[in-house]
Amino acid sequence: MKKGYDPGSLARARPLAYTGTMSGQEEWFDVVDLEGRVVSKATRSECHGNPTLIHQAVHVLVFNHAGALFLQQRSPRKDIQPGKWDTSVGGHLALGEAPREAAIREMTEELGVVPGDLYPAYRYLWKSPVETEWIVAFHTRHDGPFQLQEEELADGRFWSLEEIETQLNRDVFTPQFEQEFSRMKHLHHSLGFSS
Repeated sequence: MKKGYDPGSLARARPLAYTGTMSGQEEWFDVVDLEGRVVSKATRSECHGNPTLIHQAVHVLVFNHAGALFLQQRSPRKDIQPGKWDTSVGGHLALGEAPREAAIREMTEELGVVPGDLYPAYRYLWKSPVETEWIVAFHTRHDGPFQLQEEELADGRFWSLEEIETQLNRDVFTPQFEQEFSRMKHLHHSLGFSS
């Protein structure tokens, strides 16, 4: 099932096609060097168990026209940070996929909408005890409604940056989101939104 996000309510609907591990086949990722160049490939489980295997992921920051940031709550079935709130859209690149293509695919799968204008935001290397990701972030504006992909997301809604700040360091968000939040605030300011 798919959850629909409407600025006023959440409702159930049919899911979009899911291309992840739910089919029983394990995903393969490109492994990259510190410059983001592809050097080999590895399975999802290998990448999520060996932080020396740098793999690529995209984030899309979805701001509404008032400047609030849409956040997703990760499914309790996720292998990394289940149930935590995270960036608007996030996902791994498929083998040979370009970051922009992955961002469009992930937003379509997770939120049920194709982004209009999609702009580069920033890039960075994320390291944790279990994985290392080369993150390429984009941003867009959209007010909804959204159709949330239930396989990936438990919930979703717009948050003001002030509301996010009150919940930091309270085990509400993923560690990656909390580390990335300063970049999001800088982007928010550079887009002309007031704090």
